[in-house]
Amino acid sequence: MNKLLVLKTISDFKKYRSTLTGSVGFVPTMGALHAGHASLMQQSRTENAHTILSLFVNPTQFNDAKDLEKYPRTFEADLEIATENGVSAILCPDFNEMYPDEYTYSVMEKSFSKKLCGASRPGHFDGVLTVVMKLFNIVEPHKAYFGEKDYQQLQLIKNMVSAFFMPVEICAVKTLRENSGLALSSRNIRLSGEGKQKAALIYKAITESKTTEQAKTFLADHGFQVDYLEDIENRRFVAAFLEGIRLIDNVAK
Repeated sequence: MNKLLVLKTISDFKKYRSTLTGSVGFVPTMGALHAGHASLMQQSRTENAHTILSLFVNPTQFNDAKDLEKYPRTFEADLEIATENGVSAILCPDFNEMYPDEYTYSVMEKSFSKKLCGASRPGHFDGVLTVVMKLFNIVEPHKAYFGEKDYQQLQLIKNMVSAFFMPVEICAVKTLRENSGLALSSRNIRLSGEGKQKAALIYKAITESKTTEQAKTFLADHGFQVDYLEDIENRRFVAAFLEGIRLIDNVAK
C-alpha cells in the first residue's frame, strides 16, 4: 500500500497535482470522517485513477463561533480512514492558505441559498460555495463527490459549477444511515448515547408523517427544537436541534 501523502500548502499540492495522469476524483470534507465519507471515497476510487481528499474546517460557513469551536476534529482517525479507502493524497491547508485575501472575495447565490439552512444560518452557503470553488481551482478534479444528506448544498454546488462553466462533474452519493434510520453525520459524535437513539426519530418523522405539520408536532413532542421542516418540490427537508446540536436530513417524497 502506497504511503498517504499529506500536503499542507497549495504550492506543494499543485506540484503533486502536476505529476498525476489519468482521472482525478475529489472528496472535499471538514474531517471527523465516518462511513458516509468512506462511501464517497470508495465511489471515487472505483471511478478514477486517483482520489484526493481535503480536510479543512471552513470558518466562513459558520455563522456561530461556538459551533465552529465545537466542531469535532479527529485528524489521526481521519488519516486512518483515508488510508483504508485508497485515498492518494490529502490536502489540509490552514486558513491563511485558503484565504490569503482574508475572505474579501466570495461566491453568492441569490435564491435557494436563502431558504432552509440559509435562512437560519446567514452567510453559510456563501462560505460553502466560496471554499468549494477555491478547492476545485486548486485540485482540478474530473469528478467531485458529495453526499445527499446535505442535499441543499449538493444542488447549490451543482448549479454553481453549471453557472461558472467549471469542468468538473458533480457526483451525488446516497445518504448512509444507521439501522435506526439516523443519517450519518460528523455532528452525531457530540450526541449522548440516549440522544443518538432519540435522533433517529427525525427520520421516522419525515418518512411516516403525512404532512409537515404532523412531523413538526411529532418532533416537538419528543423534545426536539425544530428549525425548519418543509416540502420543496419532491423532497422533504428538516433541521432540528437535540441536546443543543443541529441535525439535518432529507428524503425524496
